[in-house]
Amino acid sequence: MRNARTQGVKRIRRARRVRTRIAYTGGRPRLSLFRSGKYMHAQLIDDEARKTLVSGSTRGLKKNKETKTELAALLGAHLAERAKALGLTKIVLDRGSYKYHGRLKALAEAMRKSGLQF
Repeated sequence: MRNARTQGVKRIRRARRVRTRIAYTGGRPRLSLFRSGKYMHAQLIDDEARKTLVSGSTRGLKKNKETKTELAALLGAHLAERAKALGLTKIVLDRGSYKYHGRLKALAEAMRKSGLQF
């Protein structure tokens, strides 16, 4: 039987494992994601300069009766357009402790369709 303590420890280990793999990416900005129960937040971070370049959330994108996955895809397209305006074409996906699945996958695929490379 799992308890909250072991699940939290496993989540932190997964996030560390992902971040160590993307630590040395050669100056490409990192797309950091946070997923809550209602919303999804994403930001492009320049780790060398320690600055957030572009950020956004599904909170401001609420239109009609879209699902969370559809809103994540809208967020991905929106962020990609803003990143391309800054001249960014290649980024690194930092999925943290989340699986590449569902909302996260929809956001990443929308960014790829808009012309960004992971």
